[in-house]
Amino acid sequence: MKRFLIGLCALAAAVAGAADRAAAGEAWRVGTWKTAQTIAPYFYQEFAPRGVEVKVFSFTNPADQKMALLAGSLDMCGTTLAHAVAAASRGEPVAVVAALCNRCSALVAAADGPVERVTDLAGRRIGYVPGTMHEILLREALSKNGLSPDRDVTLLRVDFFDMGTALATGGIDAFLSGEPFPTLARMQGYGKILAYPYYGEAVGDINAGMLVAASLLEEEPDKVAAMVRTHVLATRHLAAHREAWLSAAAKFGTPREVLEQAADNMELAWDMDATFAARVRALGERMEALGVISRQPDYEKLLVRRFVIEAGETTANP
Repeated sequence: MKRFLIGLCALAAAVAGAADRAAAGEAWRVGTWKTAQTIAPYFYQEFAPRGVEVKVFSFTNPADQKMALLAGSLDMCGTTLAHAVAAASRGEPVAVVAALCNRCSALVAAADGPVERVTDLAGRRIGYVPGTMHEILLREALSKNGLSPDRDVTLLRVDFFDMGTALATGGIDAFLSGEPFPTLARMQGYGKILAYPYYGEAVGDINAGMLVAASLLEEEPDKVAAMVRTHVLATRHLAAHREAWLSAAAKFGTPREVLEQAADNMELAWDMDATFAARVRALGERMEALGVISRQPDYEKLLVRRFVIEAGETTANP
């Protein structure tokens, strides 16, 4: 019996050692933006399984992240939900496996300019990033105020990180972007916030999620489950520790006092409950009505909720 127990222990140690060796050298390649609301991947390493190395790559727009994902250069990446819906509507093999953030948007005009309300944007140049939630919010805000996004204004593609400079130097008259850029524009005196243009109850204030390629779901579901679980743990930690969250975000270059004021318009997220799924469907309907997409995607394939459901049940708040 003694020899049997010794042998059993040795076998268990060997199996554990093999697992550690298998995990050792495994690297997760994750894409995101360097903003406070998309910071969670930078904390994955603290919560990832032992032996996993997390490599985080920063991008300035969701299209580049998705292209890197489909090319096999990333395992998971952030994306706006509007971009995910658009990609899936074109038949691209992607799936949203976790939420990333909610809210975060604002419509901003030049502080010393004549624009005081959305209707004043007629004939003006507006900066935006195509394929993002901000584009959909902008188009919706203009349409609700009787302005055609295609005829009554000039939409100019400007990266998020360049919008402030473009507004301050007169290159554009307004922009719709994510935090902290709207708050930064207001606090530094070159911008004024016209609106927080969120949808009503149907779409709500959903914004971004974490995307994987469909092939990874099929070939390595355990890896996807581990990445989502890590995302949940990192997000819960940051949401529960505001000081750590904003201090880390300030290292991206935004003054801490700006982040403090912008925080009320930002929400870190991970869950994809039934309400979330319904809002994404409603978003797709609005996108089709606005002419951004020509047909609806297969939402059963696009929204893969089983990983966040399992992670939510098996993890506790840090």
